[in-house]
Amino acid sequence: MIKLKISLIIPAYNEEKYIWECLEYALKNGKWYFHEIIVVDNNSTDTTKKLAEWYPGVRVVLEKKKWTSSARNRWYLESTGDILAFVDADTRIPAWWAKKIEDQFLHNSTIGVVCGPYSFYDLPWYSFFYSWLYYAPILAYFMSKLVGGVCTGGNFAVRKTILDKIGWFDTNILFYGDEADFLKRAEKYTKMQYMLNLKMPTSSRRYTHQGILKTWFMYLSHMFTPSKAPVKDFR
Repeated sequence: MIKLKISLIIPAYNEEKYIWECLEYALKNGKWYFHEIIVVDNNSTDTTKKLAEWYPGVRVVLEKKKWTSSARNRWYLESTGDILAFVDADTRIPAWWAKKIEDQFLHNSTIGVVCGPYSFYDLPWYSFFYSWLYYAPILAYFMSKLVGGVCTGGNFAVRKTILDKIGWFDTNILFYGDEADFLKRAEKYTKMQYMLNLKMPTSSRRYTHQGILKTWFMYLSHMFTPSKAPVKDFR
């Protein structure tokens, strides 16, 4: 069977506290599946770039224009794989993650986008119920009907051919909402699969700094009205 080439892309801005661990997990758990690993340095002012360059087999590219949409466009331009897989710099890729993505694309040619929820490895125990509720199946279903799909920015993969058709991410959308905008345009050409069992362990730092309810409100509201103004950065 012909295997797909999966490009793993990790945008990073001032992520020296997290990037090393993210790459450790990526190299340990995805070395048999990833065609390449690219860190998009979003013009960091700390040691993010230096730390990422220390890892053999990891390519670091620079994107001077800040915010995730610009970093994702650089990701698209630099990638050479069939599947472009996106994670955040504070994630810890599980051993089964890349295999599930590969299987989904190999076994279903009509699927062009695969997404999954987060789990939080540093969230206080009393907050786990709220984080589960945010990604509950019923919520994912209704959101997919309302906005065309649910796409977690640090846990999704797309066929490169789909991005070739829809064009780039909207760089006017600075932080919240570019995933929802991407899905609205992609649904004209392909189907999206939201997999509840494709959980990505990530940091709960934005929940911690902003509060759970406020973070919910910001993410959900920007699914309908993408943010085109700067937001406070909790990196």
